[in-house]
Amino acid sequence: MNKKRVLIIAYYWPPAGGPGVQRWLKFVKYLPEFDIEPLVFVPENPNYPIIDESLVSEISEGVIVIKQPIKEPYKWAGVFSKKSSKTISKGIITDNKEQSFIEKVMLFVRGNFFIPDARVGWVKPSVAFLLDYIQKENIKTVITTGPPHSMHLIGLQLKQKLGVKWLADFRDPWTTIGYHKQLKLTSASKTKHKSLEKKVLNTSDQIIVTSLTTKREFQEITNKPIEVITNGYDDLESVDFEMDTKFTMSHIGSLLSKRNPEILWRVLRDLIKSNNDFSKDFQLNFIGSASENVLKSIQNHGLSNYVSNVGYVSHKEAIVFQKKSQILLLIEINSEDTKCIIPGKLFEYMVSNRPIISIGPINSDVEKIIKETNTGNYFSYNDYESLKRIILEHYKAFQNNRLQSHPIGLQKFHRKALTKSLANLI
Repeated sequence: MNKKRVLIIAYYWPPAGGPGVQRWLKFVKYLPEFDIEPLVFVPENPNYPIIDESLVSEISEGVIVIKQPIKEPYKWAGVFSKKSSKTISKGIITDNKEQSFIEKVMLFVRGNFFIPDARVGWVKPSVAFLLDYIQKENIKTVITTGPPHSMHLIGLQLKQKLGVKWLADFRDPWTTIGYHKQLKLTSASKTKHKSLEKKVLNTSDQIIVTSLTTKREFQEITNKPIEVITNGYDDLESVDFEMDTKFTMSHIGSLLSKRNPEILWRVLRDLIKSNNDFSKDFQLNFIGSASENVLKSIQNHGLSNYVSNVGYVSHKEAIVFQKKSQILLLIEINSEDTKCIIPGKLFEYMVSNRPIISIGPINSDVEKIIKETNTGNYFSYNDYESLKRIILEHYKAFQNNRLQSHPIGLQKFHRKALTKSLANLI
């Protein structure tokens, strides 16, 4: 039987690193098992903020990947400030009080001259190329995935010009995403963002989101069908590792300026001061980008000597850290806007057999998943006593060689099960 062909338009694709690439890399892997042939359209020369060459080997054999050139403003922005350009492209934005003049200007330009994002210049040439390609290849279904939400503008025009079936996948929200308020938007720019968001949501045939909170948010804007398909986990690569002999807490991924759980630093400082054994055994690992604000906060709490700032590692190396660490940390900004954010790493955390300590806004989607799967504990930014008690319980279990998680009901988050839900929509 001939497979149904679907064109996937994405920005992040190997060798891009980070969580943004994983979702569609895995969907592409499993779609053929549901009689769907994915074709992938990505930039030829992107300016990815993170590179992970190891992910190239995970691209499914035989998948057709179409590449077209892109002009990246972050490349020329680096002429003025390479550091600011790189951190902004990662989503790491310095607190307003500490921003340099150059960074303020770059944020203003990024927010008001590139709407919806810095990849908007790729829309016009991509549409021009794909109009011919889609008809020539007899493709009836197109999927766009954002952010960057410019990908959805490509889908919008293809829908309007060709009448293809269009599924818009939102890995994160649009106008309510955490960093949106930091872009120094004018009133006109805010209005334009809202207008584009509404147009995309009301023109697409099917909307896909990663959280229930985002679904509820979008239902206020559109009557189009919205399906929640979360991120998930794949069968983890077999890696050699030995459990850490220290009582390690590891955070894997970016720690943004606003993602700074001072309550955790206070708890750790107090445990170190009051418990000599804890002081000798404890270590805090950062695997990924940590903002200067977070590092300064840790220094102010006297924790610098307990920190191993590893930096970015490959996905395979990240798996090793997940498996050998005693506790895995998941931190989210304490904001109403971030209740819908479910980091992709949560699902790999869940199958690493290590307890999760998560700190974030009350009643978030992450809190529901962690409780539902029994994979750890969730705390608000005010739960000092509860957080201290759980860390101490985990430390005592570590001392007795009994520290591990006891997950339940993880199967529905496997990438293959999630791809089946996607295939049903296609």
